Parts: sequence; structure tokens; C-alpha cells
Amino acid sequence: MPEILALEHATLIDGTGGDPVPDATVLVVDGLISAAGPGSSVQVPATAQVRDYLGSYLIPGLMDANVHLVSARTPDTLLEFEGRYEELAFEAAEMALKYGLTTVFDTWGPAASLVAAREAIDSGRRVGARFFCAGNILGLNGPMSEDFFKTGLTFEPATKQRINDLWEVGCGTDLISLTVDEIGAAVVAYLRATGVDFVKYAASDHRTEGFLLFSESAQRRIVESAHAEGRLVQAHTTSIESLRMEVEAGADLLQHPDITGGHPIPEPLMHEIVARQLPCMAMFLTERHLAWLADAKPDMGARRAVSDQNDRAFIANGARILLTTDAFAYGQRVKNHPGFRPGVLEDSVPDMPTQIGSAHFLWIQAAWERGMDPMEILRSATAYVAQAYGKGDHYGTVTPGKAADLVVLDGDPLAAPENYRKIRDVIKDGTIIDRATLATNRLLADDPGEPE
Repeated sequence: MPEILALEHATLIDGTGGDPVPDATVLVVDGLISAAGPGSSVQVPATAQVRDYLGSYLIPGLMDANVHLVSARTPDTLLEFEGRYEELAFEAAEMALKYGLTTVFDTWGPAASLVAAREAIDSGRRVGARFFCAGNILGLNGPMSEDFFKTGLTFEPATKQRINDLWEVGCGTDLISLTVDEIGAAVVAYLRATGVDFVKYAASDHRTEGFLLFSESAQRRIVESAHAEGRLVQAHTTSIESLRMEVEAGADLLQHPDITGGHPIPEPLMHEIVARQLPCMAMFLTERHLAWLADAKPDMGARRAVSDQNDRAFIANGARILLTTDAFAYGQRVKNHPGFRPGVLEDSVPDMPTQIGSAHFLWIQAAWERGMDPMEILRSATAYVAQAYGKGDHYGTVTPGKAADLVVLDGDPLAAPENYRKIRDVIKDGTIIDRATLATNRLLADDPGEPE
């Protein structure tokens, strides 16, 4: 007998951009949406389990286009959790699901551990947000390198290389010294060795945040090689020129294109991005956080003010924007480390934009503050992310044939951003999630709690 679930009497906002449907019914059969629309038009079988959501709102499961599920980011945690990084991925995936993220996209981490965790969640052996992953940022070294954490003389080279190898898998900084043909072959070898879902490469570095790593021909070859293997491509960029090169290389998604140093995106490049509707994974910050940065971190605040200028231009010009936070699941132990983002991850920082479980709510608030249309905000957090990653046939809207991923809210998300926080239920693949059981045995992460 099929498992049938009927969600009745809620207002449905299905993510397609259509008008909300009052007194709607969503019928779920074996984890897939069978019907969704006015209650009078949906026949509910007598064998269905019925949930009455009168007064609530049904929206698609939320998505984050850029997270990092493995939260071991400091040398001590990298060594302590060596050999079991997938446990940290489970912790973060549970935290994400608890707060309404049914699908996330991991854009940097140890491929083998992430793929193992991905398969455990997909098979039902573990509960957590569904995720897709890229593994390493091609062209950058691993976490115990100058690209991420300056370990100095504390660790012997072999120890650092052992950890870094778990990320790099032959595609670290040495990649930039190869010929174009060799780079293409290395990308193919990486994809076949790891089984990751998409590719992220470094168009600019992670040390000076502006130095160009790959030539234009090398970037095109990375894109072509990944496409030939059936993978979508995005790039890490931190300057106008690296962003331009990523666009011209044919990247499918633009990772944090709003971060361009001290100079806003020129109009011709902005117009090209908008005309091609290239998905912009923009990291919006709330007004309160930007004000804090301007006061507490003037140099960073000035750069992020330019990013905010780019974000507003994306909205004004009609760019395709995706909810993007760069979040990871961290706790006090990571925040206490004096070598890791000192002064940026402290408890006193307002509207912390990078913590899984709360960051997506803050992104939505920031989009609202910038005057983004409420329906566009909802679609940027659901359908647009799925479409950008080539998953729109399966996820992102509450329409027949798609996975039954939904969030039930006790407040209208089109009326106020804080209503996204009023979660009544999270449903993934047609199963109503027991949120109280998620992320209870934590390893490194703090639970951000039910936001006020």
C-alpha cells in the first residue's frame, strides 16, 4: 500500500511565482507530490494520513546555495576529527534541516567524507538536509595551508600534507603550474576519483583575495572538462577581473559575485550577467551587521559596503539571485580560536551571517531590507537554487511529481521576513521531521536556537 499524506487547509505558496492558494491541499504519495491546489480540487483517499494546517502557510523546502558542512576549520579540530569528518557533516546537515533547509549545496570540504555522508542521508540511514557537494576548490590547497590557516612551524610537513590531501585530491595549488591540457586531465581525474556533484575552482586566490590564479584559457578548459563529465561549474572570485574571466569562461553559477574588493561591478559586466541570467550566489548582510562592520572593522566594512552596492544593483537590474550564506556549523570552541577569524565570530557580533541554522533567516531579512520583492525572495530561497544547480525537475516547488519537501510556517512569508522563522513543521521526502531529535548530540556546533 502506498504511504499517503494529505496536508489540508493551509495557504499554499508553491514557489512557481503564482498567487498564494488559500485553503489548499497538498497530497503526497510515497514521498512525491501527487496533487497541490485548492482543497476543492484535490481528492483525498480515505487511507491518507491527514494533517490540518488551518491558519498556516505551506512553502517549498528552503535551500542554501553555499554552505560548508565539515566544521573542523582549525588545526586542533582537523586533527581530532581526522578519519571521521562525516560525523561533522551529519551534525551540520541535521542543524540545517531543523531550521527548514531541506537541501543545501556544499562548496568546499573533504570530498570522500562528504560523499559518504551524502550517500548515508540519501539512503535513509541518516536524517539530515539533502546535500550536493563539490569537494575542494580546485586550485587551492587544503585547510592546513596558507590558503586557509597559517599553521607556521607548529606541525611537521607530513602531518599538514596528510590533512590537506583529503581536500586537494591532486587539485591543489600545484594545478596552476600545469599546462592547459594537464589541467583539463587533472579535473577529469578529480571528478572520477571523488564522485562529487559539481565543480568549484579558484579564479582568484584565497590569500590576497585578488590575485588571479588561472589564465583565461585554463579557466575555459576547467569548464569544458567538467561539462564533458556532466558537472556544472562555479568559481571562487574576489575581484572584478576574476569575475569577468569566470563569466567569459562559461561558468554556470557565479559564486559570491558581489565580492569585488573596493570597486563595484562595471555596468557592462553587470548587464552581461543579468542578460544571461547567470545565477548570482550573493551573500547579503543585514543593515545591522553592515553598521557593526563599519564601526568595528572599518577596512572590511568598506569592502562589504561595495558588496552591498553590487547586491542592490543585482536586485535593481533583475539578476537571478540565490540565497547564499557561506555558512558552517560552528560553536564556541571554533569561535575561541585566536587564529580563526578573530573578532568576526565572537558572540558579540550582531546578526552572525555564517552560522548554519540561522544564517538563511538573516539573508532573507537582508534581502527584504534591500527592497527585494517578497515573492522573489521566496523563489531565491527555493526554486531558483534548484534550477541553477540543475535540480529543478525534482526540487524547489510544490508541484506534482516533485519530492515532497515543504516547510509549514505559522506566519505569511510574503508579509514579513521574520515569519520564515515561525516553523511549525519541516517535511522532507514526504516525512514530517521530528525537529526536536535533530542536532542534539553535538560535536562542534552550537544550536542557534529558535530565533526570536
